[in-house]
Parts: sequence; structure tokens; C-alpha cells
Amino acid sequence: MTAGPSPVTPLSPDAISLPASTEQGTQNARRAAVASFIGSTLEYYDFFIYGSASALIFNKIFFPGIDPALGMVLSMATIGIGYVVRPLAAGVIGHFGDRIGRRQMLVLTLVLMGVATFLIGCLPPVSAIGAAAPVLLVLLRALQGASAAGESVGAVTMTMEHAPTHKRAFYASWVNTGAVAGIMLASLAFLAVSLLPQDDLLAWGWRLPFLASILVVAVGLYIRLRLPESEVFEAAKEEDHKHELPIKVVLRDHWATILKVILFGLWSVVSSVFAAFGLAYAGKLGVPAAVMLTVTIVTAALGIIVQPYAGILADRIGRKPVFITGNIVCAGAVFAFFWSISAGSIPLIFATAILFMTVGYGMVNPLGPSMTAEMFETRIRYTGAATASQLGLVVTGFAPAIAAAIVRPGPDGWLPVAVFTAACCLVSALVTAVWVKETYRTRTEDLGKRPVQAA
Repeated sequence: MTAGPSPVTPLSPDAISLPASTEQGTQNARRAAVASFIGSTLEYYDFFIYGSASALIFNKIFFPGIDPALGMVLSMATIGIGYVVRPLAAGVIGHFGDRIGRRQMLVLTLVLMGVATFLIGCLPPVSAIGAAAPVLLVLLRALQGASAAGESVGAVTMTMEHAPTHKRAFYASWVNTGAVAGIMLASLAFLAVSLLPQDDLLAWGWRLPFLASILVVAVGLYIRLRLPESEVFEAAKEEDHKHELPIKVVLRDHWATILKVILFGLWSVVSSVFAAFGLAYAGKLGVPAAVMLTVTIVTAALGIIVQPYAGILADRIGRKPVFITGNIVCAGAVFAFFWSISAGSIPLIFATAILFMTVGYGMVNPLGPSMTAEMFETRIRYTGAATASQLGLVVTGFAPAIAAAIVRPGPDGWLPVAVFTAACCLVSALVTAVWVKETYRTRTEDLGKRPVQAA
């Protein structure tokens, strides 16, 4: 029988302490948060321009000559391809992140994402190279997925390990706040090119946001290469004398946590349903793409302001009440959002989107990755959190395709999509309530360890 995680005495509120060098620890936490915010912004700009292009362009460029509804499903399905490869890539990236360091893997993911995104912008259309065009598109999307597999969890892991215990959620919240900023930049880019004449947009305009990604790689590299590894990681690396493969330890000793994370992670369906399917569905009902892109920009801009406050609140009252409340808000707001689209009311679309994405999603998005990372101990945290979260994200990746397949004709055709999204949020909330441990008073070095049982 293998030994489980080492026991740890539960931490009382009075026992919370800052790192030995408080000033240096806080400075590194701030640098890690800034680096993660900017890195995630650049990474997810690349990742989400694909979603916008799938909704507006790819069905015409890479799946022409077939039924428009089927073309939309196929275009949405290519988004999911990027999620299929993520669990395997997460295991590999997480392994090296736990073995040689978080920073090196974050540099790798940034470069991989930038190159794959640039090459998508270079792809010839079906009219030029035939079936090879969608095949290459899928392969490059898979590379994007491999990169994203290690990005969010790696950035959260590094940031929270640098942060003081009592501010861990706040600093970690900046990672997914950067992802929201990336969505905003991606929407701004496509809003700009969508103003081009349709022929120019389809011929070359759609490529510009993809080609621009290569310019931001150097910025991200400069930031990430300057960030040191955390003291918590270095200490765990020195103490780990077993040299077992992290993925082996995760699958053997933490399979229940993996299942927990898969169900807990269904909250992330919200973003892909909103950003990709919502854009496509609104277009079918005659809502201009410029309006929906502006909605995304506004909700993302407000989210950049709101999400760090969710982190502050989670540090003060706990992760679970904030996270559960956000999921419940999302479950209700998704019905109002799609109803407003079917009604064609632009003011209502803006109002319900803010409730859905800024308020509801703004409470779960900054906490989800850090709550996942907090379920694993330091020596296997990158591998465990990345592998478990990416297995859960397979549903998220195919959510737009699922939504496109279950949507029905008529003014109430959106109801199955809303029910599907709400169900995912409520499952996430329920799993969190009954199965996820509260960690806001647990020291970073004790996260993921088995508590001492009372006699």
C-alpha cells in the first residue's frame, strides 16, 4: 500500500501568517499577478479570436457548399478540437512544470499559442487547397489547445504560490481576469475587421487578428522570463526524494479529486456558450455582429474591474459562498440573455449580458482555476490541476457545437441551450457545496494534504 499525502493540522484563523520575508513575498506576488495577467491576456486573445472567427467566418471559408446549419455545427465543433488534446497535453506540460519549473512551461505555452495562431492566419481557403484547408485548421487548433492546457493552471499555480495565504484568491484572480481581457481584445479586433466590406473580410480581413498575434509573443516572453520560481515550489522540489512521475501519483492517489474537478469545472461552459454560440445565434436572428461584439467588449471590460473584487471577497468570507452564488446567478441569467436575443432588444441584450457575464461569471471565473489548484499539494499541483481541469473542459470545448445541435427553430428555440447551460452551472454549484473543501484559511504549503483526524 502506498502512503498518502502527509498529514497536516488544520489551520486556525489566528495562525495565518505572512511569508518570512513579507515585503519580498508581496513584491513577488505582485510581479507574478502582473505577469500572469498580461500573459493570460495575450494567450487568450489568441485562443478566443478563433471562437469569433468560427462564429463569423470559418463556416464560409473552410466549410462552404454545405447546408448553413451543418456548416455552423462543423465550425463550432472545430472549437472543441482544441479541447480534446488538452488533457494529454496537460499531463505532459504539468509533469515538466512540477519537475523543472512553472516558468519554463509558461514560456513554452506562450510561444506555442502565438505560432499556431499566426499560422491559422496564413491558411489558404478550401477553394485553393481543397480538403487540406479544414484539416490544417483542425491541426493548428489542436496546437492552440495544447498550449492552453498548461496556461491558466500554470499561471494560477505560480501566482498563488507567490501570494500570501490571506490574499491568495485576490492575486490568483488576475489570471482569469487576464483571460477576460484577452476576450475583450479579440472582440475589439474582430469588431474592427467586421467593418470591412464582406468580400474583403472573407478574402483577407479575417486574417489580420491572427497575424497580429506574433507581435505580442515577444512582450509575453519578456515578462515571463523575468519572474522567479516560488519559494513554496523550490522547497517542495528539494524535499521530494521519491522522484515518482507526478501523473502517476495523481492518477493513483487523487482520482477522486479528478472526478470532483471534472464536475466542479462545468461552470466554464458559460464562456464558450456566450462568446461563440451566442454570437452565431444572434447573427441568425438578425442581430448585427457589431452589436454582439460590443456586448462582449463591454462585459469583459466590466469584468476586468469586478473579478479582482470577487477574489478579495473570497479571501474574506471563503471561496465556496462566492463561487456557488455566481453559478446560481449564471443559471438564471442565461435564460434572460437568450430571451433578450430572441426579442431583438439591444438594451435588454446589454443588460442581461452584464448580469450573466459580469456579475455571475465574474464571481466564478476568477476563482475556478485557483480553487482547482488548491485541491492538490505543491509537488504535483501543476500536473494534477492541469490534467483534472482539462478533462473537465472537454465539455466546455464542445458546448458551442452541442448548443448549435440542440437549438430549435422559432422564437423559443434557444430554450434547450439555456437549460443545458443552467444545468452545468447548477451541477458545479452542487458539487462545490457538498464535495469541495473550503481553503481560504489553509496555508499554501498545506494545501492538498490530508488533515489530521480528531481522536
